[in-house]
Amino acid sequence: MFSPALRHRQRVLAQLAGEAVAGDGPQAAPPPPAADTAAGQEYAALRVLLHDNLRTLADVQSIETRNPMKAQMAKAFVPWVEGALAAGDAGEAAQDEILVTQMIWAIDYRDIDLALQIGAHVLKFALTLPEPYKRTPACFLAEDLATIALASAEQVTLEQLLRVATLTADFDMPDQARAKLHKAIARAYDRKAEAFDPADENAPAGGKGAYLTEAGTHYARAIALWKDVGVKKDIDRIERQLKAMAAAESNDGN
Repeated sequence: MFSPALRHRQRVLAQLAGEAVAGDGPQAAPPPPAADTAAGQEYAALRVLLHDNLRTLADVQSIETRNPMKAQMAKAFVPWVEGALAAGDAGEAAQDEILVTQMIWAIDYRDIDLALQIGAHVLKFALTLPEPYKRTPACFLAEDLATIALASAEQVTLEQLLRVATLTADFDMPDQARAKLHKAIARAYDRKAEAFDPADENAPAGGKGAYLTEAGTHYARAIALWKDVGVKKDIDRIERQLKAMAAAESNDGN
């Protein structure tokens, strides 16, 4: 266990690391913390721990086993992450392998809110993913969260999917990756429509039809980006449902 004093020191040094290299803005990737500073030395020490962790994980073949290990290992880096994010809140950041790896791990052990919090910082300051990752951070976030949501809907909420869509909207990525994200968002709206309860005080204006319309919009965007995304039947079904609802409302009005 790390002492409170050490945790505080790491938090402060992580914040100082961002302050020390600030100035280029979000269009240019910042450098890592300078090695001849206290922040840089702490960063180097934590990278040694991180790489030890990565070697340990590499020896474990089971993803089911690895992901809880990552959640446990991540605790050692919490103060550093908090400090780096605090620096980001002040408009300052350094290229930070520790922070970016914690974003990746958070997705793996399904702390999606933390992954998005770090992801917002990574995108704002143009940080890069470590080797061996080849995708941009925006593509990584959009595609991986969409893949998880499509495989296990309960693991990523609609709100989280919309958040990643907003965060990555202005970043370049393959059309297939963005199509997957729109498909995942559409499926989430689709489920909202299926579970719609008109007595729910939080029901949207327009009721079930509003959810179906949003689903249809995102299905259409997905197939426009990638014709083989696999939503043609969903689009046909949504259109039939909306037509049936419109016909029922018309009959009720007569």
